[in-house]
Amino acid sequence: MVVTLIIACEVGFWVLLGVGLALRYLARLPRTGAAVLLLEPLLELTLLIVTAIDLRNGATADWKHGLAAVYIGYTVAYGHYTIKWVDGHFAHRFAGGPPPVKPPRYGMARAGHEARLWLRTVLMAAVAAGLLQIAVWYVGDGGDTTSLRGWQGTALRIVAIHGVIALSYLLWQKKDPRDGAPDAVAPSGARAKNLE
Repeated sequence: MVVTLIIACEVGFWVLLGVGLALRYLARLPRTGAAVLLLEPLLELTLLIVTAIDLRNGATADWKHGLAAVYIGYTVAYGHYTIKWVDGHFAHRFAGGPPPVKPPRYGMARAGHEARLWLRTVLMAAVAAGLLQIAVWYVGDGGDTTSLRGWQGTALRIVAIHGVIALSYLLWQKKDPRDGAPDAVAPSGARAKNLE
């Protein structure tokens, strides 16, 4: 049941996103579209509640509960970022909006972008590990929490792997072929715009 709900939440995320953006830009109902987009967190709340009920009803804590925690962590860390990214592309394609700002491709600007994405992954892992720890305490000493603790380790491995990838952009900076020099570091306002 938990895996089915995770899939339903993912499908629901994209359906709500599509409906919200269509209302916002195609139907010219920006407030209604925003209201639909604000329903997104209810999907994760539903998943969290169902997972807790499943454990309370005596289900053995296994990989499904760990996956649910990681999914919720991912949505917390990357959900808004994804919505902003899709919103920019949708507005450009269907509503005559400006082309979305692309992330920097070269030098320190790219390294900074990758570092900010890595911080989102750290947030994802922190949320997931926290939810998993609460589940461990909830199950208590009488239950098997090996799988939940294993997922905590998985979250840390994801952070480490993404950290190595982000660090590679700092250590081996790609140079702009047009001038042979790395991108200048953008002002903080421009950097924030890139993340939106």
